[in-house]
Amino acid sequence: MKSDRLYFTGDDEADRLLVSEPMALLIGFALDQQVPVQKAFSGPKVLLERLGTLDAHSLATVEESKLEAAAKGPPAIHRFPSAMAKRVREVAAHVASTYDGNAARLWTDASDARDLKQRITALPGFGEMKTASLFAVLVKLLGVSPEGAQDELPSHPTLGDVNSAAALAEYQATKRAKKAADRATRA
Repeated sequence: MKSDRLYFTGDDEADRLLVSEPMALLIGFALDQQVPVQKAFSGPKVLLERLGTLDAHSLATVEESKLEAAAKGPPAIHRFPSAMAKRVREVAAHVASTYDGNAARLWTDASDARDLKQRITALPGFGEMKTASLFAVLVKLLGVSPEGAQDELPSHPTLGDVNSAAALAEYQATKRAKKAADRATRA
């Protein structure tokens, strides 16, 4: 089953962009750190509005000051807009050089689930948790089904389990509770 939107932002246009433009999805995941999900995944729409494109070749080569200004806004696309502008450029450069600018090739060219996970992990700034979450979104919400996909899905909740605004609220509440429990255990 392929959804026509992801329920990550609360903005229908931004949520649809994440599905219709593969580079938007990758940028959203790149921004998804130290800010709420809604803020991170709204970033691609904001960048598109400010720069006029999410083309990987363009983002990889746009003047640094122009990309940074687009990231800073106001409002800023992230609490660390300069660092995230650099991250967006790195992801775009990787997509431009590895997939000839076609972000969807990250998953359409994957030979199987493990290959797909390796491709995701190769993206700048994508560690184990981000890889698992993007993999789950691709498989559970966007209908990507490489061989062995079900065996490679994470056993813990991820954004791949968010199929409505209510599911996003539940996911975020569960994540906050886990972080609080982890802090309490460490203390």
